[in-house]
Amino acid sequence: MRVHLVDGTYELFRHYFAVPPSQNDDGVEIGAVRGVVRSMLFMLEGGVTHLGVATDHVIESFRNDLWPGYKPGAGVEPDLLAQFPILEDALEALGLVVWPMVEFEADDALAAAAAEASAYAEQVLICTPDKDLGQCVSGDLVVQLNRRTSVTLNEAGVIAKFGVPPASIADYLALVGDSADGFPGLPGWGAKTSALVLAKFGHIETIPEKSSAWELPLR
Repeated sequence: MRVHLVDGTYELFRHYFAVPPSQNDDGVEIGAVRGVVRSMLFMLEGGVTHLGVATDHVIESFRNDLWPGYKPGAGVEPDLLAQFPILEDALEALGLVVWPMVEFEADDALAAAAAEASAYAEQVLICTPDKDLGQCVSGDLVVQLNRRTSVTLNEAGVIAKFGVPPASIADYLALVGDSADGFPGLPGWGAKTSALVLAKFGHIETIPEKSSAWELPLR
């Protein structure tokens, strides 16, 4: 059994900017919803048997209280935000498992579902291009699938792409920054330096304060 876990927020945003606007009989914009539903039907028709979708029912989460610059809901088009509850209702009517997140985020739901499903599934595919979810990848059991490009990353793929294993992805993004989430990163910590240091020490907390103790291999 293969379990597919879909980032519904990403899918809704992607279809909102990719498909023409469309309104229902009441004049409500539903073009992106239609696009996502069609996409999910395509997956089911293609043989997917176990499918769950996570959405950010509320864009802000507890992380906005921890970091003022964290991705806000301000600036998101109102007719896009209004399609979240419509999408959730439509997917539930389709018979899919839906996790509408409020205090936490869609990413949290996907990570939790991946951890649970990995105990019994043959393979878990987290369907999102979000770099954050790379930390959930495990061997060939839990992989990350970018449905737009059809690229799948297993653990070896994450290491090849970022230079660090999945367990260090959060540290890597903290150092290099992630503009999608509003994290600026640390000055002087580019992708190559961060990968070299984390490949040796694993996590930020274990990096020695004195660079003379690093003894990094040359690449």
